[in-house]
Amino acid sequence: MTGPLSILGEAVDTVGLWTTTAAPYLAAATPAAVALWFWWVVRRARMVRACLASRVTVEAVPTSTFDPGPGEVGRWANQLGRVHYSAEGVAARGSAVRLRYSAEDGKMRCFLEGPAAAAAVLAMPGFAEVEVRVHNEQQSIQPVSFPVTGETP
Repeated sequence: MTGPLSILGEAVDTVGLWTTTAAPYLAAATPAAVALWFWWVVRRARMVRACLASRVTVEAVPTSTFDPGPGEVGRWANQLGRVHYSAEGVAARGSAVRLRYSAEDGKMRCFLEGPAAAAAVLAMPGFAEVEVRVHNEQQSIQPVSFPVTGETP
């Protein structure tokens, strides 16, 4: 018999031969793959929990004349979006930045919360007229400073 049916029959025979040959190996590899996947999920969950347990908080305090333009807001949002990259090795769920606002005595306060590995990036001022304050229990955070061009550190 020639034609499309014979080609289809040969393909089915080839797949059947491959399946019977590979079945014992696939049966042995499946538990190993499941165990590896389970280890990876548990490891990642532990890493996220550890990162969430050791987050730092800084406060953004604007001046009375603070009035940002759209460009400044965009740059600050880009800076906050880069916090994930500075917390290298931490899963995305654990390296997110949280903006928290509170009102105390009629004054609104803005807090940035993020992973401890990215504390220096969180402490960088995002606007010209905003001071970033580190809370008392986290005084070990040192703001990032860049040397002027031509100056050696």
